[in-house]
Amino acid sequence: MLRQRWFVAVAMLAVGTASWNALPGDEPKAKDAAPAKSEPTKVDESDDDAEAAAKEKAAKDEEYYELYRVFSETMFQVEQNYVKKSDRRKLMEAAIRGMLDELDPYSNYISPDEIDRFKTSVESQFGGIGIQITQENGELRVLSPIVGSPAYLAGLEAGDVIMEVDGKETEGLGLDQAVKLLKGEPGTKVKLTVFHAHSRKKETLTIERKIIEVETVLGDKRGDDDNWNFMLDDEKKIGYIRLTSFSRSTASDLESALKKLKKEGMKGLVLDLRFNPGGLLKSAIDVADLFIPDGRIVSTKGRNTDEKPVNARKAGTFEGFPMAILVNRYSASASEIVSACLQDHKRAIVVGERTWGKGSVQNVIELEEGHSALKLTTAAYMRPSGKNIHRFPDAKETDEWGVMPDKGFDLKLPDGELGDLVRTRRDRDLLLVSHSPGIKREATKVADDTESKPKTETKTADAEKPAADSEKSDTEKGGAEKLDPKKEAAKPLRVPPGAHSPANPSTKDFVDRQLSRALEYIAEQQSVEQAKADTKTEEAPAK
Repeated sequence: MLRQRWFVAVAMLAVGTASWNALPGDEPKAKDAAPAKSEPTKVDESDDDAEAAAKEKAAKDEEYYELYRVFSETMFQVEQNYVKKSDRRKLMEAAIRGMLDELDPYSNYISPDEIDRFKTSVESQFGGIGIQITQENGELRVLSPIVGSPAYLAGLEAGDVIMEVDGKETEGLGLDQAVKLLKGEPGTKVKLTVFHAHSRKKETLTIERKIIEVETVLGDKRGDDDNWNFMLDDEKKIGYIRLTSFSRSTASDLESALKKLKKEGMKGLVLDLRFNPGGLLKSAIDVADLFIPDGRIVSTKGRNTDEKPVNARKAGTFEGFPMAILVNRYSASASEIVSACLQDHKRAIVVGERTWGKGSVQNVIELEEGHSALKLTTAAYMRPSGKNIHRFPDAKETDEWGVMPDKGFDLKLPDGELGDLVRTRRDRDLLLVSHSPGIKREATKVADDTESKPKTETKTADAEKPAADSEKSDTEKGGAEKLDPKKEAAKPLRVPPGAHSPANPSTKDFVDRQLSRALEYIAEQQSVEQAKADTKTEEAPAK
């Protein structure tokens, strides 16, 4: 009976699939009525074409049926005769993943266990208290609070040890389990028992969960209020903005940062897209649209869709200042759309090294009423110049793919230097242990940068990323000794791994050569523009 049920179900699926592929206009045409005997018989070539098409379709339907039958029989044999009892769901999910593996590296299946994390990465928000956590020798530590979050306002700081969550001890608790305990519906409360690193005191806090928005727009350093300072060079008025991914709020947050810089008199901008794995296509389009007044941003074309060009709009364009974009081998997808667009329009020069080479668009298709999903490659995109971006499996270094730096701005960092860059940026992302006990904190926009922070299994976001081995954090390579709250009170303050400090030998002397080259270019352009302005001023009286 089991075998019969499987066979019937698969047969129905085969018939259904055949009908799905019969699009309007594909049906065979009806033959004309038979002519009268007194008239000569005419041969209609369209009838022959229709008959041939019908036969071809029938052959394809039969092929579907046979392939599904093979799958059904295989599944039956595994369930009935494999040496150990198997889980039907796991077998089906493995089959789905195997099928998608044959397509490309970017099409994949998101299971019910993974769907929440996937939605977090797409929506860039979740319900929680707003901290990044790490685990050191079984202890659950705060890596960094998120500025403006409930945890930040409650006084949690880097290095604090979370001893209990709702009465449950955290010693030996896995990070996945800890995150599940800390996350929850906005408006609900969670009770934490915390050992504060700065005061050496134990405290019990009740914190209300809120919507935590993942920050994707970052500056170079934080100001005294813990918010980002986007002005890198106050004298030359050069701004610096780093995008860690392209979420729904990236373009609007970037626009806010640009308006702030404009008020401060910005005369040049560095847009850092290094290590940015991409994100939403619409977000990339909106970001590029902020910098060009007109013309093509990108064009997409799918198997079942005509080429769709997307053009810029004049309103809201930020112009009149030189720009440099930083990219590296881990800048992919949406990062490549933005950098290619601004490069083709000569709006900015590209500094760094050739990008990853992902020129495909994935569509998320809900399955099981949203409990799982299919991420399927449905289209490819082309840069304004029409050149290819996608790096195909057989692509060579001499082929055309990715986004290349402008001539004279190709600067590839060796692995050791790349690791120093990652650590430096990570250190600046974290908050200093800088607040004295009882300080009043102002509620600001909740923000988090999960893409550029060290991957200590912080589960606040999950995005497809061509990750670098050098991004492993110090806590992954070796943790601190086990903390004993009773003994800690007699010890000097220990800065947690990764917390940025002038005393950190791995980052204090690091010089970002790619950023330095971008700043040199902008300074040169400013000098050229100033020289032109001076010339016009001198010529004005003569006229």
